Amino acid sequence: MRPFGYERAGTIDDALAAAAQPGTALLAGGTELLNWMRLGLAEPERVIDVTRIAGLDAIDSLAGGGLRIGAIARLNDVAADPRVRGGWPVLHDAIHKAASAQLRNLATIGGNLLQKTRCAYFRSEDPDVPCNRRSAGSGCAAISGYGDRHALFGWTEECIATHPADPPVALAALDAEVVTRRPGAAGRRIPIGELYMLPGERVDADTVLERGEVIEALELPAPAPGSAYVKVRERESYEYALVAAAGTVELSGDGAISSARIALGSVAMRPWRLRAAEQRLAGLRPDAPEVTDVLRGALADARPAAAGGYKVAIAVGAARRALMNAARAVA
Repeated sequence: MRPFGYERAGTIDDALAAAAQPGTALLAGGTELLNWMRLGLAEPERVIDVTRIAGLDAIDSLAGGGLRIGAIARLNDVAADPRVRGGWPVLHDAIHKAASAQLRNLATIGGNLLQKTRCAYFRSEDPDVPCNRRSAGSGCAAISGYGDRHALFGWTEECIATHPADPPVALAALDAEVVTRRPGAAGRRIPIGELYMLPGERVDADTVLERGEVIEALELPAPAPGSAYVKVRERESYEYALVAAAGTVELSGDGAISSARIALGSVAMRPWRLRAAEQRLAGLRPDAPEVTDVLRGALADARPAAAGGYKVAIAVGAARRALMNAARAVA
């Protein structure tokens, strides 16, 4: 780890000015940044601590029933908020499955969105391992290497990695928006699914955020009490997902699905919405066998690596279970 300077930002404007300077990294919980620095994935000349910016950790109700969550709100504080538990249980569950209690006490919701892939080749301590995300043009060792955990959708020969975080999957199913601030320009409202860049768009960037652009908050629309999160992993205690699924359901008076939203995690470099399947689910009962047929059809375009074909069946099962659990919450 190379030496670096440390400063503390007192206001969001201070953070914006600092973030616009080359060689600068922002520090919130630090659970990811310090790992990047240890592995040589980030080598900032100075680190700007944003944890003391007043109001940036606030969780506020919005007109119309939505919720605004400040970027540096700690994961455990978000999950413990009674409005989140009651109105958006899929986010509560995704946070609780995201990390150990100790990490959730430190990690922030905004920082969690900006995790880098857990591809073992990207995070290898051997600098000679080919990885286009670390060294453009060097190749992708995962393409011909051990690929049982890699992408089903949106990958190219340049990169077959996935995004590992859990909360963004729940936020994608909730149609959440990322609110940003930019130095010298108006901030943006970015739908969570559009925050991330697929390898075919740019392999050297994880998100669409510009230099100096800072996440200020997340905003959730109207509550989705009929929602649930399912995470399939090798060990329940703490592990990144093989596949995850977030689902929301609204039921009609006869118990059929009137609307549904489904997002998959750990299958691409962004949360993957099954929008065509969502439309086809309308009118079906949550426990109908046809639901599985719809979900299998939604996975027909999946392109697993040779060792990752098993993830397709897991994705179908996880999505089905998320829908069933969401329906039970409002039945």
